[in-house]
Amino acid sequence: MKLIVGLGNPGKEYENTRHNAGFKFIDKFAKSKNLEFNKEKFNGLYTEFNYKDEKIILLKPQKYMNLSGEVVIKFKDFFKINLEDILIICDDLDTELGKIKIKYKGSSGGHNGLKNIENHLHSNEYKRIKIGISSNKNHNKIDYVIGKMPKEDLNILEKVTDNAEQILTDFLNISFDNLMNKYNRKEIK
Repeated sequence: MKLIVGLGNPGKEYENTRHNAGFKFIDKFAKSKNLEFNKEKFNGLYTEFNYKDEKIILLKPQKYMNLSGEVVIKFKDFFKINLEDILIICDDLDTELGKIKIKYKGSSGGHNGLKNIENHLHSNEYKRIKIGISSNKNHNKIDYVIGKMPKEDLNILEKVTDNAEQILTDFLNISFDNLMNKYNRKEIK
């Protein structure tokens, strides 16, 4: 069983913000599979499907970003999911807009959602896809990540999320090393 988690903040006011890149990515994948997030458990919206005789759960935590770990750990424990079968998808200030970074493990890089997940999992050794949102040193960091994106940036992010089906299908089919080699630091077109 695998748990694929897209991070974001719930609510209309956070749609089309940089911090909701994980939601946008997992929404595109779900749509490509004709899935709807129509189940609710432990403050999370989720859906599930079978792929090659394995259950795959797609999850969008419905607590605010900095409390995402509370939802992730409940799903992990309830469904008895191994740490190595968890994939977290989130925004990343340190990666250029239009690029993604795929990693096995590492620090939270100051990302509050990842910090909370690490606190609850008691580990930073989980797989992640980080979607570049570029940082802007001229803006307050919080305002930047939860503020509405300009149309040109939103268009670039849409191009990245348009590749969600291929990237996550590859995640289910190839080794994680091959996934990293295929997508890391490449501009998504």
